[in-house]
Amino acid sequence: MITVYGIPNCDTVKKARTWLTDQGYTVAFHDFKKQGVPAELLPAWLAAFGRERLINRAGTTWRKLDGAAKAAVTDDASAIALMRAEPSVIKRPVVHWPSGAWTLGFSAEAFEKSASPAPKAG
Repeated sequence: MITVYGIPNCDTVKKARTWLTDQGYTVAFHDFKKQGVPAELLPAWLAAFGRERLINRAGTTWRKLDGAAKAAVTDDASAIALMRAEPSVIKRPVVHWPSGAWTLGFSAEAFEKSASPAPKAG
């Protein structure tokens, strides 16, 4: 099963989910707004991407933070605290593939590579 983590109204999440559905993959969706950020997965995400990639510094949520909150993100622990408090600061989507691999954001090429061993629905 492919699991997509994100926010349903995010355009990039929409593109990713549409691409996966159009390719015939069965997808589980974890909504940060309704289900929260899976705290137990944040260390794996940080290991896979690093906090500089995982925290979306170009997004509205980051830009709205005050300078002290931004400056407080100095290590993985402080990044986890921010992501748990402000889920929208996480770059989206985070996708977990059946192979165990993780991808961040949407790229059809990266998805094709990651999804290739996954069984399609149907």
